[in-house]
Amino acid sequence: MSPLKIKKGANKHSAYNLRPTFSDVTERHTLAVVVDNEPGVLARVIGLFSGRGYNIESLTVAEVDHTGHTSRITVVTSGTPQVIEQIKAQLGRIIPVHEVHDLTVEGAAVERELALLKVIGDGDKRVEALRLADIFRANVVDSTLESFVFEITGTPEKIDAFADLMRPLGLLEVARTGVAALSRGH
Repeated sequence: MSPLKIKKGANKHSAYNLRPTFSDVTERHTLAVVVDNEPGVLARVIGLFSGRGYNIESLTVAEVDHTGHTSRITVVTSGTPQVIEQIKAQLGRIIPVHEVHDLTVEGAAVERELALLKVIGDGDKRVEALRLADIFRANVVDSTLESFVFEITGTPEKIDAFADLMRPLGLLEVARTGVAALSRGH
């Protein structure tokens, strides 16, 4: 029996192998999931992630249509493209899920996050914290003789940069909401 002869330039994969080839690079994706606003839905969505060992970097949820009783869950997750496809497919199979959008691949999207940062300091550090807050357009929402609480909204990268600058000035606590995102345009 003669060996299989493959033409030069052709690959060794079968012509019937229609499965997509995925890379092994870990990517960060923002998923928007529209669900019925009823008890236990969030637990089912989160249970999918915990049951399969998928990572959740950020999670926000709120009712978006009071008359239709629907909520929007925004999940920021990471994984290989194959894992992301599995997550989207499995989310779509959960019964109260109406829509699953991968905002990362569907085009340009706007992402924002809210954070509260408590900074304790005095003297020059206090003045510097106020100056940096002005540059980052952060608002002072509480002030005492020893501390400030700043409110800042923006991309997660902007909030990270603000927190990094506040750390040497006496950053004590940070509370973040997680990413809320919408696709741009129609």
